Amino acid sequence: MSKILIVDDEVQIRTLLARMMELEGYEVCQAGDCRTAMKQLELQNPDVALCDVFLPDGNGVDLVLSVKKAAPNVEVILLTAHGNIPDGVQAIKNGAFDYITKGDDNNKIIPLISRAVDKARMNVRLEKLEKKVGQAYSFDSILGESKVLKNAVQLAQKVSGTDVPVLLTGETGTGKEVFAQAIHHGSKRARQNFVAVNCSSFSKELLESEMFGHKAGSFTGALKDKKGLFEEANNGTIFLDEIGEMAFELQAKLLRILETGEYIKIGDTKPTRVNVRIIAATNRNLSEEIAAGRFREDLFYRLSVFQVHLPPLRERTGDIRLLAKAFIADFSTQLSRTITETTPEFFATLEQQLWKGNIRELRNVIERSLIVCEGGRLDIADLPLEIQNSHYEQSDESAPGSFELSAMERRHIARVLEYTKGNKTEAARLLKIGLTTLYRKIEEYKI
Repeated sequence: MSKILIVDDEVQIRTLLARMMELEGYEVCQAGDCRTAMKQLELQNPDVALCDVFLPDGNGVDLVLSVKKAAPNVEVILLTAHGNIPDGVQAIKNGAFDYITKGDDNNKIIPLISRAVDKARMNVRLEKLEKKVGQAYSFDSILGESKVLKNAVQLAQKVSGTDVPVLLTGETGTGKEVFAQAIHHGSKRARQNFVAVNCSSFSKELLESEMFGHKAGSFTGALKDKKGLFEEANNGTIFLDEIGEMAFELQAKLLRILETGEYIKIGDTKPTRVNVRIIAATNRNLSEEIAAGRFREDLFYRLSVFQVHLPPLRERTGDIRLLAKAFIADFSTQLSRTITETTPEFFATLEQQLWKGNIRELRNVIERSLIVCEGGRLDIADLPLEIQNSHYEQSDESAPGSFELSAMERRHIARVLEYTKGNKTEAARLLKIGLTTLYRKIEEYKI
């Protein structure tokens, strides 16, 4: 039930308003002055405050500021017997939901209260959502205890509070967008838009239109004006992933934004001005790209004011188990699977891999493993065949008996199964053995 705080020094008016609110199903609390109103605000946690402008110990217009400071989600409606435009303007500036005159606007009070209650509830939902988003994209959400990762996180945290451009370097799948989100949400722009664009996903012409926008009629198919992603990100952050893939001609436009905050849309004659923080990322060696004439040296120096290198997963094997457990928990919820046990061999096998696709590859492997898992127990058998085989090959090749006939047979059967993508009937045909024999050997060799 929504709660309304009525603030008025006249008892009869308070009682009348309270009765009106109660008949509409609202819970009501009352106060006769500013001091009592602030106490009630703390004790009762109302959704809306209906407040007189003239009070014994203060002014309702000023009280709006105090209410908004103490409880930002509460909406305030001011009532006055003698309305005047300056007070009304100042009330709205101070954060009031509305400003109405007693008597003349009595029929407006109930609908106004209803809208204010809806707005107050929306404020609460948005606050919860912002907290949830902030937690999801904070630096605390970056999992890992390895020294190389912690060094990268510390650098990113230091630069997040500034407005300088950041260049994130590292292999594909190391979590560059996660870092970019964390930098944005740790900055003073956190409440503004975060816009991400992959520069390798578009042709030169399409990327220019997407990033900078265009005017109607500027090219075939441009039927109306279009805002670019830089406009969408105005006052916020834009994340340019795979910046090394950006066409050389577009790099000049990006350089101009970094230097002047301006660019010209396709088909326009006057510049568009934006205030945007740029975070770029690449898995290429930009120094080599500069030497090859594919990347502007002046743009590189502008973008790389502050560089953060993200380590590949093979350099932080101690974090693999931690990441795997987090992914197992996530996918257990998403896929409605109950995992009661994960064997030590499962984790040990993951830690043996090179993970050329880094965290993204590990995440995909965990998702696939949960899909095929039966009985709630994750084991080596739930991993993709190529990972199982690499595990057994490493085990076999390091064992004293790795040249024994049985070890060689086991490796050969595993390779044939990998070739047939797990099709046992086809594997038995290629091996020229019976299907029953193949099943027996799979069980015997624990393939």
